[in-house]
Amino acid sequence: MSLLHPMVNIAVKAARRAGRVITQASDNLDILTVRHKSLNDLVSEVDKAAEDAIISTLKSAYPDHAILAEESGATGQSEYVWVIDPLDGTTNFLHGFPQYCVSIGLVHKGIISHGVIYDPTRNDLYTATRGRGAYLNDKRLRVSKRIKLIDALLGTGFPFRMFEHMDAYVGILADFMGKTAGVRRPGAAALDLAAVAAGRFDGFFEIGLAPWDMAAGCLMITEAGGLVGDLQGNEHHMESGNIVAASPKIFSQMLQVIEPHLTAALRTR
Repeated sequence: MSLLHPMVNIAVKAARRAGRVITQASDNLDILTVRHKSLNDLVSEVDKAAEDAIISTLKSAYPDHAILAEESGATGQSEYVWVIDPLDGTTNFLHGFPQYCVSIGLVHKGIISHGVIYDPTRNDLYTATRGRGAYLNDKRLRVSKRIKLIDALLGTGFPFRMFEHMDAYVGILADFMGKTAGVRRPGAAALDLAAVAAGRFDGFFEIGLAPWDMAAGCLMITEAGGLVGDLQGNEHHMESGNIVAASPKIFSQMLQVIEPHLTAALRTR
């Protein structure tokens, strides 16, 4: 059993509070107010209520820390920044499809130090602290031991905000479909990353994610023995939003499949 870092304990408290907001609202989906932030990008009053619950919990414990949250943006200045997605998988949630979560990461001096992902539909709690490992409900997480891409199950997400990259993405997806055991698109990136850390997915790739989609999950993967990078394998995924995550042997094989499809826009400088 893992003894949680005090900051993780506070993040867990915040995530569970948000989870209760989300679960209560899931019984009344037909009366929720929903708007389009952009094409294919929905937001509901639940996203905001869950985010408010998280921020109030964190701020009560750490009033001087900064916040980077999906709905309210960046506030404050500090060497500690909480990176928050109050409801990752909003579209799933609004359709009653039970694949969504709360994601909270803490960045300290530019390095992701702690992460919490909470799946309220399954009451699954993922936690990680840099140098201390990653856990699911107190069970230590390890990435999968599969070594051949042909045996691997991959997760992905469609680049729904970045249609200019759709052709490149479709080419990558087609290649993976022919060279793996299968590709899945559940629709909540933070949970997909947690699934890589737990060994449920052997790898994951996506184009155009935001920092709050990735922060907690990326730490969980590296603490579970995996690798995370951009589409070239470099450490620019948080800036570019383009990510590959996998167990070490699968990671290198995924990069080989992706490389021929990289356009100038997808290469990091």
